Amino acid sequence: MATRKSASKPNVSAEELLGYYRDMLLIRRFEEKAGQLYGMGLIGGFCHLYIGQEAVVVGLEAAAKEGDKRVTSYRDHGHMLACGMDPKGVMAELTGREGGYSKGKGGSMHMFSKEKHFYGGHGIVGAQVPLGAGLAFSDKYKGNDNVTFTYFGDGAANQGQVYETYNMAMLWDLPVIFVIENNKYAMGTSVQRATKSPSLWERGAAYGIKGEEVDGMDVLAVKAAGEKAVAHCRAGKGPYILEVMTYRYRGHSMSDPAKYRTRDEVQKMRAERDAIEHVRDLLLSGKHASEDDLKAIDKDIKSVVNEAAQFSQDSPEPALEELWTDIYADSVPQQA
Repeated sequence: MATRKSASKPNVSAEELLGYYRDMLLIRRFEEKAGQLYGMGLIGGFCHLYIGQEAVVVGLEAAAKEGDKRVTSYRDHGHMLACGMDPKGVMAELTGREGGYSKGKGGSMHMFSKEKHFYGGHGIVGAQVPLGAGLAFSDKYKGNDNVTFTYFGDGAANQGQVYETYNMAMLWDLPVIFVIENNKYAMGTSVQRATKSPSLWERGAAYGIKGEEVDGMDVLAVKAAGEKAVAHCRAGKGPYILEVMTYRYRGHSMSDPAKYRTRDEVQKMRAERDAIEHVRDLLLSGKHASEDDLKAIDKDIKSVVNEAAQFSQDSPEPALEELWTDIYADSVPQQA
């Protein structure tokens, strides 16, 4: 693993650095286990893994506060874990069990947590972007200083609804951070073949939206950019765009053989740019942790993930009666 300096040079403590390492490693180990369960036939439907992109959500969650919201696409397990959702509930939802966050009815792409202000998990490409602006509109209407992190990918960045949302978000100065997780390949098409724009965040200039490109393989750089974006939104200056340059190691989904890129390309990224290894190097070189300390963290995380996997298999499947629940919302007729 080649070492590299963090471009951001933020003021971060050893305790915080260890926390980021633990959070990213939890996502990595959880997704590896999910891949195993999928291969065993215990997870059905689609399953999009977040392996390689861990620094994005961990860095941005480090810039968030209680009350801030987040909404994303179908590659959502990492976002759930980063905002504090229980790995047992997430894994149980993946296996379609009643102990899952959506009672086993949502699966990989559709789970929510009102308690953690996580609003999905959406299977339709780009659909979460206007929803994110709606969440931000709610906070502005209530007069608080909360922000909404609205995540989408480089593929979704070409959707028309994204630009309709940009227009309304700037028109109404909504406190929304548009996070473009640019992992370079969308579903399977290189970003160079899908867009003529030299960058995606600069498209916001047409609406007057400020933004920047961020090294998404450096959790400290993401944290620093996130703090800047959050401060912009909390000050009532409207939306902000972060194009976070990242990379997924696995295919688009578990059914994708990823033949559109070479094995050497993936291995080079793993060897030279891995976000977890970067923080590991910082911890060891700064003498903030020993090899034994990091092994203990990994062992603890593997235990958490194994417990989640066991819970997901022990939890019963939803009762047939669950087919009729969570369809309509109860409402009280208004007085004339």
